Amino acid sequence: MQTGFTSQDFRNFLIVMVVMGVIFGWAYMTKRIQKDFSTMAWVLIPVAIAINIVIGQVVIWLKLPVYLDSIGTVLVGVLCGPWAGALAGALSNTVAGIIFDPGWWPWIPVAAAIGLTAGLCANVGFFKTWWKVAVTGFLIALAATVVGSPIAVLLGGISASGSSLITAFLLQTGKGILESVLTTNFIVEPIDKISTSLLAFAIIDGLSARYLARFPHGENAQLEQTKRTSELVIALITVVILVIVTIVFVVPLVNQ
Repeated sequence: MQTGFTSQDFRNFLIVMVVMGVIFGWAYMTKRIQKDFSTMAWVLIPVAIAINIVIGQVVIWLKLPVYLDSIGTVLVGVLCGPWAGALAGALSNTVAGIIFDPGWWPWIPVAAAIGLTAGLCANVGFFKTWWKVAVTGFLIALAATVVGSPIAVLLGGISASGSSLITAFLLQTGKGILESVLTTNFIVEPIDKISTSLLAFAIIDGLSARYLARFPHGENAQLEQTKRTSELVIALITVVILVIVTIVFVVPLVNQ
């Protein structure tokens, strides 16, 4: 982990901020963004950032080949809308870069894409049953791969998570950097993002309908009372299965 900021870190940060500023500016000018930001959205975003950073640091400490640092981002995207989710993701990586390591900053666009995709999927009803949430997680994984793979290639396959160890292993076998990054993402991203989405779903499932109604897009996550318990149980069982798959099949790759 780095102990200070380099000039390259600041250049990376400024480039990312300019790109994100252009995107959010376009969204504001075209009136796509206004509905997402209510008082409840601004209250939830700092909570989401804390959730992301705490869980993300635990994963890094354990050297797990996943991330699980976007649960808060998905929560904001679902309850407050895609643009609020994108902002939560971007701010989360910004804060993590300031507190821990500027190596988080190049991944700001990926974090924003995760929140944006979660919000868009929730807006079309894909966060109301466990299997739709799993599909949402897969779509988030695709978005993260599309946005993150070029960044990973530019950084030599390095990321904060233990998944970079898989990339390093593949590079040692003679595979090219792009092939190694894409293979790592194909292994890690679906497991990580489906687990992340299902855990966010489990958290939302514990909130009352009255409380959900206070958020700009609370209707995205309102379940039928008769289905809540079964949906929660299935979601948690699916997460457990994904964790077992990770331990049995992915962790050995990291430890080779």
